[in-house]
Amino acid sequence: MDSLTQIVLGAAVGEAVLGTKIGNKAMLYGAIAGTIPDLDVFASHFTDTVSALEIHRGFTHSIVFSVLFAPIFGWLVSRYEKYKNVKGWSWLFFWAFITHPILDAHTTWGTQLFWPLDLRLAFKNIFVIDPLYTLPFLIFLILTMWQKRSTKKRRFYNKMGLLVSSGYLLLTLVLKWIAYNQFKSALEIQNIDYLQLDARPSALNTILWSANIETENTYLLGNYSFFDTKPITFETYPKNHHLVTGFIDDTNMQRMIAISEGWYSISKKEENLYFNDLRFGLLSLEPNSQDFVFKYRIHLASNGTIQFTEVPKAPKDGRKLLLDLWSRLKGN
Repeated sequence: MDSLTQIVLGAAVGEAVLGTKIGNKAMLYGAIAGTIPDLDVFASHFTDTVSALEIHRGFTHSIVFSVLFAPIFGWLVSRYEKYKNVKGWSWLFFWAFITHPILDAHTTWGTQLFWPLDLRLAFKNIFVIDPLYTLPFLIFLILTMWQKRSTKKRRFYNKMGLLVSSGYLLLTLVLKWIAYNQFKSALEIQNIDYLQLDARPSALNTILWSANIETENTYLLGNYSFFDTKPITFETYPKNHHLVTGFIDDTNMQRMIAISEGWYSISKKEENLYFNDLRFGLLSLEPNSQDFVFKYRIHLASNGTIQFTEVPKAPKDGRKLLLDLWSRLKGN
């Protein structure tokens, strides 16, 4: 999830663990702890694209990290804070650390919660930024902050924030199940044979859902809004995996395929080949758009290995997509 959401979650968890003992400092340290796992994003400044993608939401988003580093941070903070209980500080950091990847596991990218096992949890039931999750949570946190630490109101507001946000997260699983079955039904009605179906929410909401469908030689991409009145339609995209047959066994190519969980297509433009990660969809809802959210140019490095460079996204692309999504959200 986005940084603000993780800060709010970490602060609320910190309050739940130590709020009655140290007041608003529990929120402060919980907020800090809630952002620490995302420091792995800085890996992109020190390593290649493929390695940075593998590192993101890996070790720092694992149970192992939470268990190992919570007592270290707990001990460090206890050295200079008036509250000297190492166990209390360790519990605060542990719960702020572990709830971060648990929440991230509900997004499309997912997390390697069980690192070092090669298993990424990605339930894909909430977008990385969802105001309906974050804003009510933030309001309850602010109300909590203004109460004296010993009052029942303070505990009530913080519990309500945790309950409301968690309740909404459970609701998104139900909404995904409904949307998934709508896509499945549309494929059956249109007599489309497919290998697998994957559904996820579109940006900033859980009303409009997107789906990737794999067939033998193509991928189908479709959208469904709970306000739709017309049947679901699908756009066809060729896999074009044959374009990389010559270097399919390259280590970096295999790593990228693993990162994309096999949801990828290859496109060609002006003699350049591009690797498209289909899990995050397109930057445009226009028919036959080729502007994927995560698109990487494939090129041969001087050492003979295949390298990937992410194609940058322009701010105007994001603005246009949000306008298109808002229009599509209201129904077809």
